[in-house]
Amino acid sequence: MKVICENKGATFEYFIEDTIEAGISLDGGEVKSIRRGNVSLKDSYCSVYQGSMFIKNMHIAVYENAGAYNVRESRRERRLLLHKREIVRLKEKIAEKGMTVVPIKLYFSGSLVKVLLGVCRGKHTYDKKQTIKERDIDRQTSREIKDY
Repeated sequence: MKVICENKGATFEYFIEDTIEAGISLDGGEVKSIRRGNVSLKDSYCSVYQGSMFIKNMHIAVYENAGAYNVRESRRERRLLLHKREIVRLKEKIAEKGMTVVPIKLYFSGSLVKVLLGVCRGKHTYDKKQTIKERDIDRQTSREIKDY
């Protein structure tokens, strides 16, 4: 499993309660652009529309050698490949107050591009401050251990 890109903002903005792996429907030029690492999951989210789940606002740079007919917009909606029962389960979770589905990680599984989706609950500002505080404490203790 080769990790291409992670959504570090998701772990700061949300409590991740559950994860699920999904495939993603891409064009050939998009796959080549992903192999180069020209992808970002920042501010992306998932939604259900007409029985299918789509990832929105994910940026994949246009592959410059793709040709004139293969050029698409970089932030288009991309269909996620999930079973119907998984989509229904995620739709029920989204219907709860404060819950959303966010892509956490994009990676290669063999030759296939996979997305790790997280069912998340939003954090409040005091939760974010607590996360920053814990991170600073961990950093300080690791420095003290290193200097000891």
